[in-house]
Amino acid sequence: MAEPSFARLSLFLFSFLLLFATYSWVFGPDSSFHVRKTLRSDPKLRVDHSSQQPHHPLDPLTVQEIERVRTILSGHDPGFGSGSATIHSMALDEPEKLRVIQWKKGNRLPSRRAEVVALSGGQSHVMTVDLDSGRVVSDLVNPTCGYPILTMDDIFAASQIPFKSIEFNRSIEARGVKFSDLACITPFAGWFGSAEEGHRIIRVQCYTLQDTSNYFMRPIEGLYVTVDIDNLEVIKIVDKGQVPIPKAAGTEYRFGIHNKPVHMDHINPISMEQPDGPSFRVEDGHMVKWANWAFHIKADQRAGMIISQATVRDSETGEPRSVMYKGFPSELFVPYMDPEEGWYYKAYMDAGELGLGPTAMSLVPLNDCPRNAYYIDGVFSSPDGKAIVQPNMICLFERYAGDVSWRHSEILIPNVDIRESRPKVTLVARMATSVGNYDYIFDWEFQTDGLIRATVAASGMLMVKGSPYENVDDLGDKEDDAGPLISENVIGVVHDHFITFHLDMDVDGPMNNSLVKVHLEKQRVPTGKSPRKSYLKVKKYVAKTEKDAQIKLSLYDPYEFHIVNPDRKSRIGNPAGYRIIPGGNAASLLDHDDPPQIRGAFSNNQIWVTQYNRSEQYAGGVLVYQSHGDDTLQVWSDRDHSIENKDIVLWYTLGFHHVPCQEDYPVMPTVAASFELKPANFFESNPILGAAPFFDKDLPVCKPFASS
Repeated sequence: MAEPSFARLSLFLFSFLLLFATYSWVFGPDSSFHVRKTLRSDPKLRVDHSSQQPHHPLDPLTVQEIERVRTILSGHDPGFGSGSATIHSMALDEPEKLRVIQWKKGNRLPSRRAEVVALSGGQSHVMTVDLDSGRVVSDLVNPTCGYPILTMDDIFAASQIPFKSIEFNRSIEARGVKFSDLACITPFAGWFGSAEEGHRIIRVQCYTLQDTSNYFMRPIEGLYVTVDIDNLEVIKIVDKGQVPIPKAAGTEYRFGIHNKPVHMDHINPISMEQPDGPSFRVEDGHMVKWANWAFHIKADQRAGMIISQATVRDSETGEPRSVMYKGFPSELFVPYMDPEEGWYYKAYMDAGELGLGPTAMSLVPLNDCPRNAYYIDGVFSSPDGKAIVQPNMICLFERYAGDVSWRHSEILIPNVDIRESRPKVTLVARMATSVGNYDYIFDWEFQTDGLIRATVAASGMLMVKGSPYENVDDLGDKEDDAGPLISENVIGVVHDHFITFHLDMDVDGPMNNSLVKVHLEKQRVPTGKSPRKSYLKVKKYVAKTEKDAQIKLSLYDPYEFHIVNPDRKSRIGNPAGYRIIPGGNAASLLDHDDPPQIRGAFSNNQIWVTQYNRSEQYAGGVLVYQSHGDDTLQVWSDRDHSIENKDIVLWYTLGFHHVPCQEDYPVMPTVAASFELKPANFFESNPILGAAPFFDKDLPVCKPFASS
């Protein structure tokens, strides 16, 4: 029994590398960070975050502010000084909305406050820290069921606990796996009843790294461990017997290491060149201005990336007009469909249980982002309150893929050659986060015609299950409830992905917006009136209350959904509005009384609208880990507040069912889902009618291949 100590060393090194890849620590002015003096398109450049100051009311906490919060907390609760209390998330406690809207550049910033979610003495604390007065002005203890976001320290500690168990060590030895090859992950526990209350629990599942870095494809199936994070002890071990460990061959994915031939012609490198440089600019680190758009962008520990105060200039007057006060992915819900022991609890809430910021490692230049990209770092707090930096966490770039913005050719006017076409150039803000096995890429794309497109793409590794079967023919008439066989001894477990966006739409201001449901209703033509038998008629209904805005999409009962401001009318009397345009989507099919669905009730509908409440930001609640579902979007919406002519928030859930197939092995090609926010009577006419086309003289000389 000498090997487990080596296993602990191996896991320590593995976790250290994970932490090193996830966090870059900020030291003092002598660190390797340098002041950004120009547009930071070189991702190798570093910023001296130790001296940065906030310039906008929504700017994230700076390194100095995070250190000050740490000092204030140590005075409020000695546990923060001794290490017995831990910080699980820290972010700017944003000022009241109207104060932010009324603020102008050059004005004094509103008071800076921090919202801190922490654990102390086994209790969850949601605290507000005033940086000006140096006091904790609010300290809510256990405001709802559940616990704060897990820290990397929690995850590392939990991965060590099973090695205290002789039973676990013997089970590993019996499977012939070397402890030095073990890689153990910590699937979140969910919540399944009162037996799991009163302490934080987590599961541990192990894999083998032998002959591959892709340990996710080599599960040690049948061995499941439940541990108590707070007391650092094993609660339960389930060993259902040995299952063949899938082979390592064909699982490696790193360039230059895998040796699988690629039977395709070589693709030459490609990039978009900008001879005159990029068209966008970033002011004071967070204010982005491009074409007719301006918005604030920042990294966030929980949401990953937040877009705020998005305005677009009016095409007639040039005035900036408000579109969206705040937009971000509020929660991710990923329930797996295997009801067996060791799998039934796997229904992840990635934003609220781990956070999208800490797992957003540096973007890969030329692959994650093109050559013309500008990079933004994330600045967060560690569990002990020290400032940490996620370098190159967000990138901004212009995109032109040869798409058309608008066009028309005319052939019926004699002796006149009319061929009018305009190129579509867009601005993209991107972040990628690696939440365990899955990688999610988040894009906010802005178009000059006023459209905003939000896209979520998923890649990375499947969560697979070991199987005794090597071929589907071996199954006979049996079927595995978990999913299909995708490689020898590997089942791709069926699961869903749901991402709920918080979209605080302020169309021409915050105080007087409404949801209009635009219904396409089939009408029967009276006999003898027309050769037609039926047609569609548009009827509009204003949603009065929050329950009126609990919306399930249906192809055979089509609606459009507009957020309008009745106080802002066009010259012909239409209220200014924006409509949400769903893309490909999926609905949750789980029963509403199923424990994962109770917690993930925000996926019960695709569209919701609620009255604005600054405390209702996260669709799964403030405290998500082991939550009971008592603080979700469903609960808030069921209060049925009035939403007509109010400050309202639009929520949209996009999703897809994932039935794995062989092409998803060993790394899954990217699959994406999106939605759009598009002007609806917002402009007087086509806002880009006067946009100029491209001409040969505007671009460097490039000789294309001859085309037939």
